[in-house]
Amino acid sequence: MASMLNFYGRVVLVTGAGGGLGRTYALAFAERGASVVVNDLGGDMKGVGKGSLAADKVVEEIRRKGGKAVANYDSVEAGEKIVKAALDAFGRIDVVVNNAGILRDRSFSRISDEDWDMIQRVHLRGSFMVTRAAWDHMKKQNFGRIIMTSSAAGIYGNFGQANYSAAKLGLLGLSNSLAVEGKKNNIHCNTVAPVAGSRMTQGFLPEDLIEALKPEYVAPLVLWLCHESCEENGSVFEVGAGWIGKLRWERTLGALVRQKNQPMTPEAVKANWTKICDFDNATKPQRIQDSVSTVIEALSKIDSSDGGISANNLSHATSAAPSGLVEAVGYKFPPFSSSYTEVDTIMYALGVGASIKEPKDLKFIYEGNSDFSCLPTFGVILAQKSLGGGGLAEIPGLSVNFTKVLHGEHYLELYKPLPNAVYSYSGKELICYNQFSVFVMGSGGFGGKRTSDKDKVAVAIPNRPPDAILTDTTSLNQAALYRLSGDWNPLHIDPDFASLAGFDRPILHGLCTFGFSARHVLQQYADRDVLRFKAIKVRFAKPVYPGQTLQTEMWKEGNRIHFQTKVQETGDTVISNAYVDLVPTSDTLAKIPSEGGDLQSNLVFEEIGRRLQDIGQEMVKKVNAVFEWHITKGEKIAAKWTIDLKNGAGKVYQGPAKGSADATFILSDEVFMEVVLGKLDPQKAFFSGRLKARGNIMLSQKLQMILKDYAKI
Repeated sequence: MASMLNFYGRVVLVTGAGGGLGRTYALAFAERGASVVVNDLGGDMKGVGKGSLAADKVVEEIRRKGGKAVANYDSVEAGEKIVKAALDAFGRIDVVVNNAGILRDRSFSRISDEDWDMIQRVHLRGSFMVTRAAWDHMKKQNFGRIIMTSSAAGIYGNFGQANYSAAKLGLLGLSNSLAVEGKKNNIHCNTVAPVAGSRMTQGFLPEDLIEALKPEYVAPLVLWLCHESCEENGSVFEVGAGWIGKLRWERTLGALVRQKNQPMTPEAVKANWTKICDFDNATKPQRIQDSVSTVIEALSKIDSSDGGISANNLSHATSAAPSGLVEAVGYKFPPFSSSYTEVDTIMYALGVGASIKEPKDLKFIYEGNSDFSCLPTFGVILAQKSLGGGGLAEIPGLSVNFTKVLHGEHYLELYKPLPNAVYSYSGKELICYNQFSVFVMGSGGFGGKRTSDKDKVAVAIPNRPPDAILTDTTSLNQAALYRLSGDWNPLHIDPDFASLAGFDRPILHGLCTFGFSARHVLQQYADRDVLRFKAIKVRFAKPVYPGQTLQTEMWKEGNRIHFQTKVQETGDTVISNAYVDLVPTSDTLAKIPSEGGDLQSNLVFEEIGRRLQDIGQEMVKKVNAVFEWHITKGEKIAAKWTIDLKNGAGKVYQGPAKGSADATFILSDEVFMEVVLGKLDPQKAFFSGRLKARGNIMLSQKLQMILKDYAKI
C-alpha cells in the first residue's frame, strides 16, 4: 500500500465551499490534516444575496470530526480579506482552490451587461483577486499550490453560456501564466474542468446521473495536485465519475502559403487549406517559445531560397506606415563612441568559452602572450550600444516591451583585424560593420516593405552530413559572465524577468552562442588565426540555457564555412542558416607587414631619430647604452630598429645593432604604442610577459624617459 497523502501543517483556502464541490474539497483536506478556510458568500446560484449559514455548516462538520476550520463570508472580489482570514487564524497560506462560481445562462443575443459582468467578476476576477492576495506569501515561503476551475463549456463552448465559457477559458490562460511565473518559487498552478453533480448542474442533468457524478469523484485529483510531492504544473484536466484525463494543445504541421517575391493572397490560403488543417504528424506545443520558434523557422525556409523576402501584402500595392509610426520608419540612432582595453577583450573571450584548458586559447585570454589577439566577434560588443541602454525605446512612435524583444539575425563583417585595445576611434576609418535583425513583438503595424536591399541574407546549410563537429559545454555562470561585456538585459540574469518573458529560467545571450560558434569555426578551419576572419551571418532559432552543451556542425565550401549550432542535450537547433566567410591564406599573408612597412612604431622611431639630431650628445651622456628593438606582428618579427645612445651624438636606424646591443627588447607593435602613449609601464609590460628583454634589463628603467620625452607625435 502506498503511504497516505497528508496535509498536516498546511493551510488550505477553498472558495465557494458552502456546498457541492467546494464543500467536498474542504472536508477532504481537513480529513487529511489541513487547516481549512471555508469561504462562501452564501448567495444563490445567480450570485444574488448573502449569508453565513452555508460556510458555518461546513466548518461545524469539520470541527465535529476533529478537524480545524474557520469560516469566511466575503465575496471573492475581496481577496485580501479572505486571505487575511487564513493568516489571522493559522498564520500562513499554502493552498488556494478557486472554486466559487455562479451561472447566468442566456443565449448570446439576450446576455445583458450585468449578466456578462457578474460572471466575469465572480469567476475570473474573483480567482485573480484571491490568488493575488496569496501570491507574495507563497513566494516568501517558497511553496504554493493553486487550483483554477474551468469547464467543458470553456474548453469547447456551449450554447447559452458565452459569458460563462469566456470566463472559464480565461481562467485557463491565467493558470498557465501563473504556472510559468511561479515555478521558480515552487508555486504550482493547475486547472480542473470537473463534471459533477451540484446545484449548478441541477435542472440540466437527470437525478440519477447527478447521483453518479458525485463531487467525491473529483476531489482526489484536486488533493493530489495540491500535495507538496506533486510536481505537475501548468496542466489542465477533465475529471468526473472516477475518470481523469489530461488535455494538451495540438497543432498541425501547417503550410507555407507565401512564396519568394510573391504577395501572400487569400487564394494561396485556400489552395493550402487541406494541408493547413491536416493533423497527421501534428506537434504538441507547450510554451510560447514553441509558437515563436515555428514562425521564425518558417521565415528561415522562405528566406533560404533565392531572392528577397516578399512583402506580406494582401494587395499588390505598398502600404504606408500608420501615422504614429512615420517617424520610426527610417529612424537613425545617434552617433556614439566606443573604447576598450585588453581587459574587455579578455572578458569577452572568457564569456564565449575561451579557456586555459585549450593551450591555443591563451592568445585570447593572456595579454602577455606573444600572439595576443582580440576575437573577431568582439565587434558585436562595439555596436551593441546602439540598441542597449534603452536605445530601442528611444525610437519615436514605437512602443517596446523588452520582455518581447527577440534578436532574430545578426551579420558582422570586419574590414581589418580588431586592435587589442582602442582608446580613441576615428569615424573616418571603418573597422567593422554590424547588421541587427530584431523582432519587437507586439509593436508592428508599419506596413510597407519587409525587406531591404542592404539585408545580408541567411543561407541554407548543405544537404549532406557535416564535415566537422565541435562541442563546448557552457557554464551555469555563462550568462552572468557574458553580460559583463555590456549586454545588461535582465532576461539573462533575473529569474523574475525571465518568467515574464515565458522562460523557465534566465537564458543565454544569443550573441554568446554566436561567439561560441564563431570560435569553433576559427578553431576548426583557421587554426584560431584572427586575420583569416572576414564575416559571419547567423539566424537565432531557439534559446539556450546556461549549462547546456553547444554543438557546432560545419560544412566547408571554399572559403565559406556553413554551420548550424544545436543544444546537444535536446537536439534543438539554436542557430540556423549560418556561415563564416574566411580570408584565403594567400590574402592573409599579404596583410602581414614587411620589414618596416605599415607599423605604427616606425613613426615613433623616425621621430626619435629627428629629435636626437638636436639633443643626441646630451642623451648619450645620460643613457650610455645601445638598444635593439624587435617589433612583432602576429608571431613573426616584422621590423628591427636600433637606438644608439652610446656612440658619437647618438643615432636611430632601422635594422640590428651594428655592434653589440646592451639590451634587446622584443614586443608587438601594439604594445610598443601603448608604452609610447603612456598607457603601459615598461616594467609592468616586462613582468606580464608582453615585453621580453635580454642583456642589461635594468636599462628598461630609462626607456620611459626616452619614449615619453622625445617621442611625442
